[in-house]
Amino acid sequence: MQDIQEIFNKIQATRKQIKDIKKMMKDALDGTQEYTEINEQMKILREKKKRVEQVIKETMSSELTKLEDLQIDLASDLEMMNDISLTKAMNGETITLKDEYDNEYEPIFAVKFKKVN
Repeated sequence: MQDIQEIFNKIQATRKQIKDIKKMMKDALDGTQEYTEINEQMKILREKKKRVEQVIKETMSSELTKLEDLQIDLASDLEMMNDISLTKAMNGETITLKDEYDNEYEPIFAVKFKKVN
């Protein structure tokens, strides 16, 4: 089995290579006149799209408020479900869920690393 530090170093090197290649691609694209013109057109269209969206949002303000409330409730329920699942898993209990079509779901636990300093 490989050392976790070696794998981490390999991942870091791969990420750096990806970042470098993406930067080279961006620089090459920015140097092309056609690409620059298309980007300008896209900016104009995005502004038009934002204006239309703003008008629609103003006419549907009550629905948007309800949407925001529902999203907050959903996030809270998901966090609660995750906490309960983790607690049950730590106690050795099995966890399975079924949806309205009798599809079974089981939890997937993941480990992530974040920079300490």
